[in-house]
Amino acid sequence: MKTLALAAAFASAVALPLAPAAAGSGGQVSINIAPQNAQEEQALRFGLAVFALAQDIDANGHVTQIGANNAAGIAQGGPNNQAIIHQEGCNHDGSITQSGGHNAHGLFQFGCNTSGHVNQTGGQAGLTLQFGW
Repeated sequence: MKTLALAAAFASAVALPLAPAAAGSGGQVSINIAPQNAQEEQALRFGLAVFALAQDIDANGHVTQIGANNAAGIAQGGPNNQAIIHQEGCNHDGSITQSGGHNAHGLFQFGCNTSGHVNQTGGQAGLTLQFGW
């Protein structure tokens, strides 16, 4: 768990723009977390399960959209897949495609104008956080 927190903090620091964006310009910052061992994978899967429980999600694939002009899609093939797409803001597009079974991924998009697409082929887990302007 400590490794996941450290990875998220490092990714945040590295992904931040070095110069301020020009007024009116758009962009996004993406943080991708991929477990490096079984313990980290278990922690990530547990975190997604807790989020699903807190949001009263009882399906293996779920989309939540708060805002306007958001688009999301989930395609799953195989057993025991879990996909969560959560969009807050405007003009997001995101998708998760899972095949082969035993995949888990959470795609969380905030702000406006982010684009994220995930493809898992079996036994993979991950988390993507995107912030757009």
